[in-house]
Amino acid sequence: QVQLVESGGGSVQAGGSLRLSCAASGYIYSSYCMGWFRQPPGKEREGVAAISTRGMTTYADSVKGRFTISQDNAKNTLYLQMNSLKPEDTAMYYCAATRAYCLSLSGGRYNYWGQGTQVTVSS
Repeated sequence: QVQLVESGGGSVQAGGSLRLSCAASGYIYSSYCMGWFRQPPGKEREGVAAISTRGMTTYADSVKGRFTISQDNAKNTLYLQMNSLKPEDTAMYYCAATRAYCLSLSGGRYNYWGQGTQVTVSS
């Protein structure tokens, strides 16, 4: 079955960097578009970045210029490079896969989800 497993979260100080990974299995990775989402404490889930099967990308305004989404189809792995982290980036981060809604930042359009990895940014 489809499985998405995130890793790379942790605690960093403001201004620091982290690289999240999402290992996919159980399906043909290159046939799905992927996205990163996050849920801050006490808040709703929000879309962070998305990437199409051809490598086109889109970002939430709050992370543009600081975060970079990428993927390695040979490794069935999605990445999120996060630089210049801010305390407001603190959240549980999830990767997700969608067959039909490439580049969407709406979580409802994604079919499969990972369990999440926690990112905590201190000031």
